[in-house]
Amino acid sequence: MLNNLFERRGSSAFQNLFAAGALTDRPALSGVHVDQETALRLSAVYASVRLISDTLSTLPIDQFIRQDGQRVPFRPRERWVEEPSLVLPRTTFWQQVMMSLLMDGNAFVHIGRNGAGRVVDLQVLNPTHVQVLPQRRGYQVVGHDTLPVGEVLHVTEMLLPGKDRGTSRIEQAKESLGLGLALQEYASTFFGNGAFPGVVLEIPGEPTLEQRTEIQATWENQHRGTRRAHKPAILMNGAKATALTVNPSESQLLDQRRYAVEEVCRLFRIPPFMLGVTSAGAMSYNSVEQQMLFYSEHTIRPYAEMLESAFGRLLTDDRSFIKFNIDALVRADLNTRTEAYSKALLAGYMSVNDVRALEDMRSVEDGDQFRVPLQNIPLTDAGVVSTQQKARAAQSLVIAGYTPQSVAALLDLPLEHTGLASVQLQPEEKDDLGSVEAG
Repeated sequence: MLNNLFERRGSSAFQNLFAAGALTDRPALSGVHVDQETALRLSAVYASVRLISDTLSTLPIDQFIRQDGQRVPFRPRERWVEEPSLVLPRTTFWQQVMMSLLMDGNAFVHIGRNGAGRVVDLQVLNPTHVQVLPQRRGYQVVGHDTLPVGEVLHVTEMLLPGKDRGTSRIEQAKESLGLGLALQEYASTFFGNGAFPGVVLEIPGEPTLEQRTEIQATWENQHRGTRRAHKPAILMNGAKATALTVNPSESQLLDQRRYAVEEVCRLFRIPPFMLGVTSAGAMSYNSVEQQMLFYSEHTIRPYAEMLESAFGRLLTDDRSFIKFNIDALVRADLNTRTEAYSKALLAGYMSVNDVRALEDMRSVEDGDQFRVPLQNIPLTDAGVVSTQQKARAAQSLVIAGYTPQSVAALLDLPLEHTGLASVQLQPEEKDDLGSVEAG
């Protein structure tokens, strides 16, 4: 049948089916069909994708250039850095890029340029509809002509050697996700179809279908509902009622479903508490703070640097680069920030305006001066303070009787002395007998 299908539709049909996963897809061992669409039905997967994509898409991004080893804003920055798409908001565009990477392991972005070759519009393609042609000669998109390499930006999350496409975590973790979906489906079916009766009525003999229906309707009419639930039942002719109970662990599937969520946390490198999985002693302030640092450093930062490197190739000026600001993710409380700012100001590696900028406050006049720890004075006055300290030392030595010239040479004072004795020294006097007395 497949041969006939290919004969009717040609080679493009095979490409479309392969790109959509129709020829290579297989159900998981749990019997559940797992693909990118069904995986999102698992609440933990949906929450993970939403969490990471929302975090990165809302980070500030800017264009910079390095001058004398320092990073300074590049102005005027290219328009697509702030508004990459002409159709979608900036946050939605980066959400689509991240969803493609998280679910498929690949992000394909169609590049729109103007007559001057500048990027004016970026559109994210559905990764399941894109096939990478051999030797990266281009990209075949379902419903479109082949796009050349220069019109598509291909970003991969994890690219195996010799492969043209990135590895999909959904495909690699199909069995784990299939187990989670199977548990979810089992729990829903367990409570949804009501196949587990609460009471069994045993009737002697073999009642007809009409009699069984009438007995069931009578029982439900007398005992269904909150007001009738505890009314006494009267049975006759040897009938018996047996109540059935359900094992709570079986009905809630708590341990199994918790394990499924933890598997997703490992898959997306997300601290469990961010998906609502808590354990004793794991929700203290220090532990949550450390887990947030882990999330920032090991989950968000790799994606940020990956996108910075890939999209940086679209910049017209190759000396410049783009950068996401992820410092806000590890922003401490006010007291901790104030203490850190105080140390930075005293150490002299931050200015008052640097601190005010981090707190979204307007700069102040003369706030760009750096201070040194000793007297907390402007850095430009540090030389004057040093000279003053040397002068005090020289004064003490001259008063002690040392010659001004030797003291100046010792302290390396760039000053010339008058040669006169200090006014604080008493002149020597001689008495009539020629002895020397101090005044």
